[in-house]
Amino acid sequence: MKKWAIAAILYLISVVGVYTIYDHVTSKGKSVSSEVNHQQNEHEAAKEAAHDHHEKVPPVKSDVKASIEYENKHVTIMLQDQKGNPVDDLEVNHEKLLHLIVVDEGLEQYWHLHPQRIGAGKFQVEQELKKGTYKAFVDIKPKKLSYHVSPLEMVIGAPSSHGHAPTIIPDKDLTKTVGNETVKMNMSAHTAGTPVTLTFDLDEEKIEPYLGAMGHVVILDEQAENYLHVHPLEGEAPVFETQFKQPGIYKVWAEFKQDGKVRVYPYVIEIN
Repeated sequence: MKKWAIAAILYLISVVGVYTIYDHVTSKGKSVSSEVNHQQNEHEAAKEAAHDHHEKVPPVKSDVKASIEYENKHVTIMLQDQKGNPVDDLEVNHEKLLHLIVVDEGLEQYWHLHPQRIGAGKFQVEQELKKGTYKAFVDIKPKKLSYHVSPLEMVIGAPSSHGHAPTIIPDKDLTKTVGNETVKMNMSAHTAGTPVTLTFDLDEEKIEPYLGAMGHVVILDEQAENYLHVHPLEGEAPVFETQFKQPGIYKVWAEFKQDGKVRVYPYVIEIN
């Protein structure tokens, strides 16, 4: 074979070899780049999904819907399931089928009422309320359905101002006098997310059972959105245990029956 033919063949082989190596390297680079981009996309998607999961917290499930009306000095409560059927199968809870807590917008006025059943899933109580904005909390225990206590707003008349509620200020001294009785509340801690024990300094010889317990404690945050109803731990001592999920300012109403009369002692506290 002539020398020029051999040289041509060698040149062609070298060109093909170089091109093959280049194609292999660039293809690998593209593959690596594609894999990196894929992993980055997956990472970003995971971050976004986690963010969405954090932000979109599902609401507390409740199979029972409570509604409230006020007319002619009467408060009427209707209980329905998600299909609009009346809910009438309730457990007796501390001697009553239904406890109704009503507070005014400034958390200055407080009522613990016990409406009577007047029909299937319908309860009513007589209570005069002045013109203003109120929050109501229907406390029940359905036998077969889940239920979460949520605030129900009542606007009576045409209030002169309907906006932000007044700010409540924490008490410097947790000693309150109602009538001729003085009660001091003690707290084991003021920290959110940990168990908090509430004890009360009072004349225990004067305490009588009230609604199946030796006292009741109702707690609301300053926006009247989060509701707690706490009962004594055990026995006849006025010792209560609860937990505050979030820092903030709360109002506590402690109810005791003393010498035949129910007295309500209000306290404003701050949780860190």
